[in-house]
Amino acid sequence: MVKVCITGIGLVSALGGSLEDSWRNLIAGKSGIRLHQPFPELKPLPLGLIGKQPSELTMLTQMVVSSALQDSGLVPPLADCAVVIGSSRSYQASWEMLARQMYGDAANFPVSSLGNWLDTLPNMNAIAAARQIGASGIVLAPMAACATGIWSIAQAALLIQTGQCQQAIAGAVEAPITPLTLAGFQQMGALAKTGAYPFDLHREGLVLGEGAAVFVLESAELAKQRQAKVYGEILGFGLTNDAYHPNSPEPEGKSAIAAIKQCLERSYLSPADIDYIHAHGTATQLNDRIESMVIQRLFPQKVAVSSTKGSTGHTLGASGALGVAFSIMALKHQILPPCVGLQQPEFDLDVVTAARLSKIRQILCLSFGFGGQNAAIAIAR
Repeated sequence: MVKVCITGIGLVSALGGSLEDSWRNLIAGKSGIRLHQPFPELKPLPLGLIGKQPSELTMLTQMVVSSALQDSGLVPPLADCAVVIGSSRSYQASWEMLARQMYGDAANFPVSSLGNWLDTLPNMNAIAAARQIGASGIVLAPMAACATGIWSIAQAALLIQTGQCQQAIAGAVEAPITPLTLAGFQQMGALAKTGAYPFDLHREGLVLGEGAAVFVLESAELAKQRQAKVYGEILGFGLTNDAYHPNSPEPEGKSAIAAIKQCLERSYLSPADIDYIHAHGTATQLNDRIESMVIQRLFPQKVAVSSTKGSTGHTLGASGALGVAFSIMALKHQILPPCVGLQQPEFDLDVVTAARLSKIRQILCLSFGFGGQNAAIAIAR
């Protein structure tokens, strides 16, 4: 089997403008979540904004793609590099703006002012990234709700394993702070009023955050050939679907358990081999309860667990990619990142409450998305 290595990482989040800044702040137990009112028609809410105002998808993508390339020592054009960059919201902000213009003043709305709306189709962000790096091979734009990030990395790893390419840039980008997204989650009763407290007895719900993380993946052979620095190896992944409900996880966690078991089997690991789990941990009632149950059932020996959404907010489709990046930093520095925001744990888990030195060899990263999308990925030093 072809080994797939991670040789470059680009990340931006509410915690910091780079991977190093975000990691440093995370380890210090800081949070990028603040009370903001980006839209006058909506009340102030806790949000994980990168800047003062909501970010723009294209700009975030350009930033993280160039950071990842720089980190890996690659210089464009990279004609044979595959591009797998997903997003769950994609260009929704642009479509909402367009709708406001059209319906706000429909009579005087000239068709010419639509600009090139084709540039805002959901797959165009991945294509723009391919143009940015001069890639003329495979381009994929996965959309799997909050499981998009891990899905994208898994798809890119599969392309390398099956010999379709030697190199891929993969990850997810999300700029979800829009009036409709906020109003929608508010209608569902899923939004927190003060902050994100994953696995806490008094958790209130999720806090929306912006963020992006992309990775340079290469076959071990190519990485060795060009003497690239290697962060870690992707051992395997599991992807399943509940086929149960549009936004509630299946109560027994059957498909989530299947995804984790698949991932472990493909990685030739047993539950006892996992040293740390980066949990999805959205701080919603349902997710945290079912995820805790799944972890307790599969890992009775109590593995260290944390969710970083108390620091970054929930970056929806990008959350799994951010989780993988933080997991890789945990491997590199042998430090377990804390579950920021947790005061009073509700569940019998070994939740990391403060950054902790630990011997870490294998990590499991989990994502669970609306529509019952379940994703798990295993990474080793």
